Amino acid sequence: MAKIARTIFINAPVEKVFDYMTDPDHIPEYWPNMIEVKDVRPSSAGGKDWDWVYKMAGIHFHGASECIEYVPNQRMVTKSTKGINNRAVGTYESQEGGTKLTFEIDYTIPVPLLGKLAELLIVKMNEREFDTMLENLKARMEA
Repeated sequence: MAKIARTIFINAPVEKVFDYMTDPDHIPEYWPNMIEVKDVRPSSAGGKDWDWVYKMAGIHFHGASECIEYVPNQRMVTKSTKGINNRAVGTYESQEGGTKLTFEIDYTIPVPLLGKLAELLIVKMNEREFDTMLENLKARMEA
Protein backbone atom coordinates (compact mmCIF):
# COMPACT_ATOMS: atom_id res chain seq x y z
CA MET A 1 0.00 0.00 0.00
CA ALA A 2 1.31 3.46 -0.93
CA LYS A 3 0.80 6.57 1.18
CA ILE A 4 0.99 10.26 0.36
CA ALA A 5 0.62 12.94 3.03
CA ARG A 6 1.03 16.68 2.65
CA THR A 7 0.24 19.82 4.65
CA ILE A 8 -0.45 23.16 2.99
CA PHE A 9 -1.49 26.59 4.22
CA ILE A 10 -4.34 28.19 2.27
CA ASN A 11 -5.06 31.86 2.76
CA ALA A 12 -8.84 31.37 2.96
CA PRO A 13 -11.25 30.68 5.83
CA VAL A 14 -11.51 27.07 6.98
CA GLU A 15 -15.26 27.02 6.24
CA LYS A 16 -14.65 27.97 2.59
CA VAL A 17 -11.90 25.37 2.09
CA PHE A 18 -13.82 22.61 3.89
CA ASP A 19 -17.09 23.28 2.03
CA TYR A 20 -15.35 23.34 -1.35
CA MET A 21 -13.12 20.33 -0.84
CA THR A 22 -15.78 18.09 0.71
CA ASP A 23 -18.21 18.65 -2.17
CA PRO A 24 -17.37 15.81 -4.58
CA ASP A 25 -18.69 17.79 -7.57
CA HIS A 26 -15.64 20.06 -7.26
CA ILE A 27 -13.00 17.30 -7.27
CA PRO A 28 -12.39 17.28 -11.07
CA GLU A 29 -11.79 21.05 -10.90
CA TYR A 30 -8.60 20.66 -8.87
CA TRP A 31 -7.55 16.97 -9.06
CA PRO A 32 -5.79 16.52 -12.44
CA ASN A 33 -6.54 12.85 -13.19
CA MET A 34 -10.06 12.74 -11.75
CA ILE A 35 -11.99 12.34 -14.99
CA GLU A 36 -15.54 12.28 -13.63
CA VAL A 37 -17.58 12.42 -10.44
CA LYS A 38 -21.20 11.26 -10.58
CA ASP A 39 -24.08 9.94 -8.51
CA VAL A 40 -23.29 12.20 -5.53
CA ARG A 41 -25.55 11.29 -2.62
CA PRO A 42 -25.85 11.97 1.12
CA SER A 43 -23.74 9.72 3.33
CA SER A 44 -25.02 8.12 6.52
CA ALA A 45 -21.88 9.46 8.27
CA GLY A 46 -22.55 13.02 7.08
CA GLY A 47 -20.87 14.42 4.03
CA LYS A 48 -21.43 12.69 0.71
CA ASP A 49 -20.73 9.44 -1.11
CA TRP A 50 -19.99 9.41 -4.85
CA ASP A 51 -18.88 7.38 -7.85
CA TRP A 52 -15.86 8.38 -9.90
CA VAL A 53 -13.63 7.69 -12.88
CA TYR A 54 -9.91 8.23 -12.31
CA LYS A 55 -6.94 7.81 -14.66
CA MET A 56 -3.75 6.23 -13.31
CA ALA A 57 -0.86 5.37 -15.62
CA GLY A 58 -3.17 5.85 -18.61
CA ILE A 59 -5.77 3.37 -17.34
CA HIS A 60 -9.29 4.47 -16.37
CA PHE A 61 -10.63 3.09 -13.11
CA HIS A 62 -14.28 3.28 -12.08
CA GLY A 63 -14.77 3.49 -8.35
CA ALA A 64 -16.92 4.67 -5.48
CA SER A 65 -16.04 6.65 -2.36
CA GLU A 66 -17.91 6.52 0.92
CA CYS A 67 -17.66 9.14 3.65
CA ILE A 68 -16.96 7.30 6.91
CA GLU A 69 -16.22 10.27 9.19
CA TYR A 70 -17.42 13.86 8.92
CA VAL A 71 -16.73 16.64 11.42
CA PRO A 72 -17.69 20.00 9.83
CA ASN A 73 -14.75 22.36 9.29
CA GLN A 74 -12.36 19.89 10.97
CA ARG A 75 -12.10 16.47 9.35
CA MET A 76 -13.46 14.19 6.66
CA VAL A 77 -12.45 10.59 6.03
CA THR A 78 -13.46 8.60 2.97
CA LYS A 79 -12.78 5.10 1.77
CA SER A 80 -13.04 3.37 -1.57
CA THR A 81 -13.17 -0.37 -1.95
CA LYS A 82 -14.09 -0.38 -5.64
CA GLY A 83 -11.77 0.76 -8.43
CA ILE A 84 -8.70 1.80 -6.45
CA ASN A 85 -8.80 0.78 -2.80
CA ASN A 86 -7.96 3.82 -0.72
CA ARG A 87 -8.56 5.75 2.47
CA ALA A 88 -8.34 9.56 2.34
CA VAL A 89 -8.20 11.86 5.35
CA GLY A 90 -8.55 15.63 5.22
CA THR A 91 -7.85 17.58 8.42
CA TYR A 92 -8.70 21.29 8.47
CA GLU A 93 -7.40 23.72 11.07
CA SER A 94 -8.17 27.43 11.28
CA GLN A 95 -4.82 29.20 11.56
CA GLU A 96 -3.72 32.82 11.18
CA GLY A 97 -6.88 33.78 9.29
CA GLY A 98 -6.47 30.92 6.86
CA THR A 99 -6.56 27.14 6.77
CA LYS A 100 -3.90 24.58 7.55
CA LEU A 101 -4.94 21.57 5.47
CA THR A 102 -3.37 18.17 5.99
CA PHE A 103 -4.46 15.69 3.35
CA GLU A 104 -3.31 12.10 3.18
CA ILE A 105 -4.25 9.09 1.15
CA ASP A 106 -3.35 5.42 1.51
CA TYR A 107 -3.99 3.47 -1.67
CA THR A 108 -3.29 0.22 -3.42
CA ILE A 109 -2.06 0.26 -7.00
CA PRO A 110 -4.75 -1.97 -8.49
CA VAL A 111 -2.86 -3.86 -11.16
CA PRO A 112 0.63 -5.30 -11.41
CA LEU A 113 1.42 -3.08 -14.42
CA LEU A 114 5.07 -3.92 -15.03
CA GLY A 115 6.25 -5.20 -11.68
CA LYS A 116 7.93 -3.45 -8.76
CA LEU A 117 9.86 -0.90 -10.84
CA ALA A 118 6.67 0.28 -12.54
CA GLU A 119 4.95 0.50 -9.17
CA LEU A 120 7.69 2.80 -7.86
CA LEU A 121 7.38 5.02 -10.95
CA ILE A 122 3.59 5.19 -10.55
CA VAL A 123 3.94 6.14 -6.88
CA LYS A 124 6.28 9.01 -7.88
CA MET A 125 3.84 10.14 -10.60
CA ASN A 126 0.99 10.04 -8.07
CA GLU A 127 3.02 12.11 -5.59
CA ARG A 128 3.60 14.81 -8.23
CA GLU A 129 -0.10 14.76 -9.11
CA PHE A 130 -1.01 15.05 -5.42
CA ASP A 131 1.22 18.14 -5.11
CA THR A 132 -0.39 19.65 -8.21
CA MET A 133 -3.84 18.91 -6.81
CA LEU A 134 -3.05 20.83 -3.61
CA GLU A 135 -1.54 23.73 -5.58
CA ASN A 136 -4.69 23.86 -7.74
CA LEU A 137 -6.88 23.86 -4.63
CA LYS A 138 -4.83 26.64 -3.04
CA ALA A 139 -5.05 28.78 -6.20
CA ARG A 140 -8.84 28.34 -6.39
CA MET A 141 -9.40 29.15 -2.74
CA GLU A 142 -7.12 32.20 -2.73
CA ALA A 143 -8.48 33.70 -5.97
